[in-house]
Amino acid sequence: MDDTEARQGAYWRSTLRVTGVLLCIWAAASFLPGWFAEDLNQFVFFGWPFGFYMAGQGALIIFLLIVLIYDRWMIRLERRYGLDDEA
Repeated sequence: MDDTEARQGAYWRSTLRVTGVLLCIWAAASFLPGWFAEDLNQFVFFGWPFGFYMAGQGALIIFLLIVLIYDRWMIRLERRYGLDDEA
């Protein structure tokens, strides 16, 4: 196996790791607020029960952050493994 194939294999493993971590965060942001809604509603956030806020706005903010983190992380991985388009 040459150097390029080794780098691509390492890049692919890193990509899978990043995707797995972010998917776990996505699943937690999607399902945990609903699962623990009664407990979360004991707290007030910007005048709303926290469980309601997480269902209405908080999860959307987390999803946008996941996309931003994925973009930045993948750019960094591409540069690290020499797979970016910039010369």
